[in-house]
Amino acid sequence: MGESVAEATITNWLKEIGDTIEADEPVLEIATDKVDSEVPSEVDGKLVEKFFDVDDVVKVGEVIAVIETDASIDDEEDIQTEENTEVKASAEKASALVNEAQVATSTTDFSDAKRFYSPLVKNIAKEEGVSLAELESIEGTGLEGRVTKDDMLSFVEKRKSGKVSTPTRSQVKEQSITSSSQTPPKPAAPVNVNAEDEVIEMTRMGKMISHHMVQSVQTSAHVQSFIEADVTKIWNWRKKHKDAFEKREGEKLTFTPIFMEAVAKAIKDFPMINISVDGDRVIKRKHINLGMAAALPDGNLIVPVIKDADQLNLLGMAKKVNDLASRARNGKLKPDDTQGGTYTVTNVGTFGSIMGTPIINQPQVGILALGAIRKVPAVIETPEGDFIGIRYKMFLSHSYDHRVVNGALGGQFVQRVAQYLEGFNVDKEI
Repeated sequence: MGESVAEATITNWLKEIGDTIEADEPVLEIATDKVDSEVPSEVDGKLVEKFFDVDDVVKVGEVIAVIETDASIDDEEDIQTEENTEVKASAEKASALVNEAQVATSTTDFSDAKRFYSPLVKNIAKEEGVSLAELESIEGTGLEGRVTKDDMLSFVEKRKSGKVSTPTRSQVKEQSITSSSQTPPKPAAPVNVNAEDEVIEMTRMGKMISHHMVQSVQTSAHVQSFIEADVTKIWNWRKKHKDAFEKREGEKLTFTPIFMEAVAKAIKDFPMINISVDGDRVIKRKHINLGMAAALPDGNLIVPVIKDADQLNLLGMAKKVNDLASRARNGKLKPDDTQGGTYTVTNVGTFGSIMGTPIINQPQVGILALGAIRKVPAVIETPEGDFIGIRYKMFLSHSYDHRVVNGALGGQFVQRVAQYLEGFNVDKEI
């Protein structure tokens, strides 16, 4: 599933116990926080046991099922006995893993939390095995009673020294119920539903996006900088080369790879845009992995990632952009395709917006919105004087985390992107 993917949720079993399975045939469907995928079988055989149900969260590397295969060697009886023993041992091991996974799930699933917890606090809780019930019991010393890193470390230290008891699995469940009943949810504005109204249940991805957006606003201090760029050179260059490119490569030449190339260059000039915040530490990323926000047919949003974008030439960038966009639309992205992003670009101009104020994709510290390209009258400076002419222009909107990116850096970065776009080499070949 990729090095950066730690767990997934089982959304559907495509095979039942006793079903015959062929190699590479899908056995089940899984979902990470962004991508739905099928898990194929690596062998021919029969499904004899399943260890997880739909909606269970499974860590990468855990045994989820046993497939019985045929042995094609001389002494079948001995081998059959050996196989049965191995299957039984594998099943027993898997059952133990299931129990561990269920306990881990009960102690690391914070979706039902009644308070906001930062990503750092959640990571500490997961690493130290702190349950939701325990987490809810911690008295926060941060702003508005939030649990801080120091609160977590103090709790963990007290628990190790025996000053805080660790509840059993049944106690965790009981405490979670008690915590839910004793901690009233934050009141929301009442919604009146009339008889003529249609009630639509949010999709799993929609719920995840909603949670991530609220979490991002609560985590980062969002600030925006705007700049207008003259992209007339790019407009004319693309118009000149797009037909030949499509005929030669069999795919369209869009503006997106040109914009992505400019962003990657600007990040190399301002590497402190390519960072993440971990408590009081700043993580400076070595790789420039550009997220490319894409709208899905069902109205949801997904952000596939172009890995090491600064190492791609324009042709390579165009191929990568088209591949990810196509697989995103057709639901063929792999889990790792959306992982590891260090900076995100979103094209709000696709829907006619001239600018936007996008929300930062955590744990990144910046996101760039590309507005619609418009044909406008503009002042053209020449040695003979200033003239009014028709130019193609667009707005760039840069949202950044003011905790670690000040106005100077945020403004200089988006200005550099505009400079690369306006200085585009019209003699470039692709």
